[in-house]
Amino acid sequence: MLLDNATIATMAPTQEPGQELGQELGHGYGLITAGALVTQGEQIVWLGPRDALPDRYATEARLELDGRLVTPGLIDCHTHIVHGGNRAREFELRLEGASYEEISRAGGGIVSTVSATREADLDTLIAKALPRVDALLAEGVTTLEIKSGYGLDHDTELRMLQAARRIATLRPVSVRTSFLGAHAVPKGQDADRYIDQVCLPAMAEAQQQGLVDAVDGFCEGIAFDTAQIRRVFERARALGLPVKLHAEQLSNLGGARLAAEFSALSADHLEYADAGDAAAMAAAGTVAVILPGAFYTLRESQVPPIQAFRDHQVPMALASDCNPGSSPLTSLLLTMNMGATLFRMTPHECLAGVTCHAARALGLGDRGVLAAGKRADLAIWDVESPAELSYRIGFNPLWKRMSGGLL
Repeated sequence: MLLDNATIATMAPTQEPGQELGQELGHGYGLITAGALVTQGEQIVWLGPRDALPDRYATEARLELDGRLVTPGLIDCHTHIVHGGNRAREFELRLEGASYEEISRAGGGIVSTVSATREADLDTLIAKALPRVDALLAEGVTTLEIKSGYGLDHDTELRMLQAARRIATLRPVSVRTSFLGAHAVPKGQDADRYIDQVCLPAMAEAQQQGLVDAVDGFCEGIAFDTAQIRRVFERARALGLPVKLHAEQLSNLGGARLAAEFSALSADHLEYADAGDAAAMAAAGTVAVILPGAFYTLRESQVPPIQAFRDHQVPMALASDCNPGSSPLTSLLLTMNMGATLFRMTPHECLAGVTCHAARALGLGDRGVLAAGKRADLAIWDVESPAELSYRIGFNPLWKRMSGGLL
């Protein structure tokens, strides 16, 4: 298919004269005006100025874009989109004055989501997740990460991952799964015993069944410490699985540096990270995943060290963190606006955060940029400039979406 008369934001790295090949500047959208793009099967086979289109493509089936903007398909690289129940009543109670502790004592918080998720069968988990998935797809998402972590027992953790895999067969979206058994300590259990008896065996079973692409954890005072996460990461390494980590969201316990030590794909949240964490992540090639939805919902005041990540050239991804408790968010466009308004990320950083850097946070080298040989995941927008994607609030300018070469 020939996509003709387009403005193309390739999001590909640019070079300056004298710069060594492979050094990424990360500046600019890589715009091609009056451009064209050709797909064949699941791949992009050519793109460039339309007046340079090779003759062999001139007779292909043609889609006239009338100058519309084409970007890589958006990538939501951190979600908890498969779960049972919701926490709307808790949201209401908090606004009526109830404390987090009072809600927890009444059976709320993550305990309520764990209970609802354990009670849901596979079909129910899928049915509840699909409307949330559809909301993201309607905004140009073509790749989605989905975590486990609300089962906290062997069978439910596996069932969540099975639901995530099934979603990829029911919708035109690529799904990457993360095993998050080390998400919270089940009520009344010892953390170390839980890791030994539930988390590590369930991880091995998920890997054996082909249900997991990466291993995640939550390193925080209310969850697991660095020594406990280290044991989880060591087992993941033995199983040949890459790791990522919820780190430095509520305090700095050294999670970001631990993630860097294990060459983690990403460290996520990072509100309490510092310049030393940024330096360690940069040296390890670990992506910083910024999650403004949780910051907004929890009414936090400690912002991630965006400038430190810039100074150390740490790639910054953006994600919805869609979950029932701290970020019931199913809009990546709103996530981009939050990244800009709450954290002063630039529109370019926001778009890179949901394309090329999000792909890197998932270990995917075949998408996130538009170039010959890359996967034909595209979003086509009724906008005049890429900055509009971060600028607008509550407005969806998506015109068409292509996943794996299919509109």
